[in-house]
Amino acid sequence: MTSLFHPLTKTITQLDLQFCGRVETIAAYLFYDGETAALVETGPASTADTLLESVQAAGVPLEALRQIFVTHIHLDHAGAAGVLARQLPWVRVYVHPIGAPHLADPSKLLASAQRLYGDLMQPLWGTILPVPRENLIVVNEGEEIPVPGSVLRVLETPGHARHHHAYWDTASGLLFTGDIGGVRMPGVQYVRPPTAPPELDLEAWRASLARLRALEATGLCLTHFGLFRGNLAWHWDDLEQRLVAWGEFVRQQLERGADEPAIQRALAARAAAEFANLGVDPSTYDVAISFESVVAGYVRYWKKKS
Repeated sequence: MTSLFHPLTKTITQLDLQFCGRVETIAAYLFYDGETAALVETGPASTADTLLESVQAAGVPLEALRQIFVTHIHLDHAGAAGVLARQLPWVRVYVHPIGAPHLADPSKLLASAQRLYGDLMQPLWGTILPVPRENLIVVNEGEEIPVPGSVLRVLETPGHARHHHAYWDTASGLLFTGDIGGVRMPGVQYVRPPTAPPELDLEAWRASLARLRALEATGLCLTHFGLFRGNLAWHWDDLEQRLVAWGEFVRQQLERGADEPAIQRALAARAAAEFANLGVDPSTYDVAISFESVVAGYVRYWKKKS
């Protein structure tokens, strides 16, 4: 079995939640200074048990866990927050002000996801529970929050979602990007834009990328998946050019009268051609963000613009 955890620094450990039984698809990040612990991301409720097992496997007692930071409230990033808050009632969950009401009452979030995922809701995401309001802490742009061994700076980063934060570790220089930093698998020179509906905003996303570039982070900790160091300018460039190019491709397909299934097939074929030169299996990317979601996000964006 692949290890559930991988140390990145003396105080930060990467956790593999093994979503849908697959490795290197959804990560969470654990801070621990020997006394207290914090998490960035929870993953979905379907992997909550794996998350707690991996925390303990990394040598951290569950009673040490005090803080949970979610980059945004989509189910693959924050779906387990309610489960964890019920099992560990002393934990505080840090979240964007727009996202906080939906963690306290996830009914609208679940209704929207149900329309997209249908019968796959339960096997993919598990049972989503509300986070008790007393466990929620709203955080805003520019706040600096002490965590074990460091301080996290909150960065407003819309584009993928209006309720999106990135977190910059001021001690190590590592940047926890959520989805604004794209989807990239270990050892692969390819970044896919996760353009899921309903709040894709290309202009806001590009502005967020410009802001994150300027940080000159020492490494990027992606939820999908893992730590990337070195040549980060290439990473930002690859993500931004594909974010824009795929958007133009979808817009052109819409202008020609193509429906969403046809656009999905056409974009998948385009991506397969891009991957052909890499010699790697693209299926893990498809699990992290499907072409159905990618195209649906672009289509909604262009319809709102028209």
